[in-house]
Amino acid sequence: MATTRGGAAVLTTVLACVLTLSGCATSKMKLKHQNEADKNKAGSQSEKPYVPGVEVTEASLRGSDFASVPELETIHFDYDSANLADEALATLKKNAEYLKARSGIEVRIAGYTDERGTVEYNLALGQKRAKTVREYYIRLGVPGDSLATISYGKESPTCSESTEDCWAQNRRALTSVRAQAAAPAPAAAPAPTPTAAPVPETGGAHQ
Repeated sequence: MATTRGGAAVLTTVLACVLTLSGCATSKMKLKHQNEADKNKAGSQSEKPYVPGVEVTEASLRGSDFASVPELETIHFDYDSANLADEALATLKKNAEYLKARSGIEVRIAGYTDERGTVEYNLALGQKRAKTVREYYIRLGVPGDSLATISYGKESPTCSESTEDCWAQNRRALTSVRAQAAAPAPAAAPAPTPTAAPVPETGGAHQ
């Protein structure tokens, strides 16, 4: 009887240890899966395209003497999107360094689309793309009051073929610059109005 009780006690102890180890292993597995899920979630969030939002008064678009320069590269967009992809972000950072190094300039950001869709829709999408670029420039330190936006929609395509490659080339935003217009000179103060000298009175009797 004592042997049976002793064997039962040993078996109970062994089972308890097995259950404890099993529970620890299960907890570790759950923690591992949770950590992996958190990492995946964080990774997916960091991979989302950056879309900034800054409100600053735009520069004037009066005049048409904006010019493209080789240092300011064009960026491209996915179909029906105004999000900035990683490649576009890197390009805009280089563009911003060029713009910040030059004072006394005005900048125009023009948004374009491909040929698909209505004129009205594409004008709105082109404007959204231009504003997204402008707002990112502002976040990078380019003065907002030197930046203006315009949309050409599907007008002025760089490629006229109805193919995916051409459409991808036409979905773009172009940054161009011009010298800042000189401030108008202050108006000169009006000259004082001359006054006539008083005529002296003459005395004496009339002849």
